[in-house]
Amino acid sequence: MATQLSQRYAVVTGANKGIGYEIVKQLSSEGVCVVLTARDEKRGREATSKLHQLGLSSDSLLFHQLDVSDPLSVQALAQFITQKFGRLDILVNNAGVSGSVVDDEALRAMNIDPVDWLSGKVANLVQSVIKQPYEKAEECLNINYYGVKRVTEALLPLLKLSPSGARIVNVSSLRSELKSAK
Repeated sequence: MATQLSQRYAVVTGANKGIGYEIVKQLSSEGVCVVLTARDEKRGREATSKLHQLGLSSDSLLFHQLDVSDPLSVQALAQFITQKFGRLDILVNNAGVSGSVVDDEALRAMNIDPVDWLSGKVANLVQSVIKQPYEKAEECLNINYYGVKRVTEALLPLLKLSPSGARIVNVSSLRSELKSAK
């Protein structure tokens, strides 16, 4: 068991699936004590349970519900980390939403490989099937920008206590890119 000073502590937001889930898996398998967070408590607990079933220790892989758009939820996470660990070494801001709505049927009709679309190779071709309603853009900004800012600011005092130098990683994608009106 690592000593308190040699043990590293991490938080990964939006970690119940995809990239965040894999980041948790990799960090935890390297001996980092990780807090997996998710907005949806049921999905977060299911992801944590699945990782425990893969052999990751329940001592070093914990779940905490987090809605990055809710200041009270962010403060609750900061209090949890303060009480549980007293500091933080790694913050991965992975929680995010798309600011777009895609007409899947129209996209299929274009016969475009989703890999090409998601990589941005055919971005100009798919613009006609992508809509960005105001509500989605507002949600995208609230979670992808303000959520990252909110979480980072709340956890920064704990990150500053890292004896090994803290790391902050911000994950982004083309799916969350907002286009300006033409």
